Amino acid sequence: MSHPSAPGGCSSEKIPTKSSVKPLADFIFFSRWLQAPLYVGLVIAQGYYVYRFSLELAEIFEKPAMSENDAVVLILGLIDIVMISNLLNMIIVAGYETFVARLRVESHPDCPEWLSHSNPNIMKVKLAMALIGISSIHLLKTFININNLSDRVAFWQCVIHTLFLVSAIALAYTGKLMETPHHAPGPQGH
Repeated sequence: MSHPSAPGGCSSEKIPTKSSVKPLADFIFFSRWLQAPLYVGLVIAQGYYVYRFSLELAEIFEKPAMSENDAVVLILGLIDIVMISNLLNMIIVAGYETFVARLRVESHPDCPEWLSHSNPNIMKVKLAMALIGISSIHLLKTFININNLSDRVAFWQCVIHTLFLVSAIALAYTGKLMETPHHAPGPQGH
């Protein structure tokens, strides 16, 4: 007698686990907690970016008579730090939620909307989009300082930015293909 199958080809009935395999399975499942210190490290890195932001913000007041180009480059540097910090926050929260344990913040009024529907594919696309934003800031800083940089540096920054764009499109397309439900062919002649 065959058992009905659940999505993914697994049996919908619980199969008893051999007692000799259960400790190994539990150990492997518990190993996800090895990632927790990595996320704590990213929180510390985010603290470093707060420190960098405060240093660059103080620089604005140390040089009140700077040129407009210098001011724009400095402000773009601040935006760059904020975007990297946003990226870190997204990776910390979504990565922990996806790969370590549930945060259980659904009822919190400040729970990010995107957290309720995050999965590894969505996170890859969000990561790629954040990298494009950061790359755009660096490219804009390059164009503002184009007279002080070699053509080779500007060329390679444009190439890298374009590769980020192509990668993001490929990730989004691949994610879309993976989300599309595949229907099994039904009986013919109905």
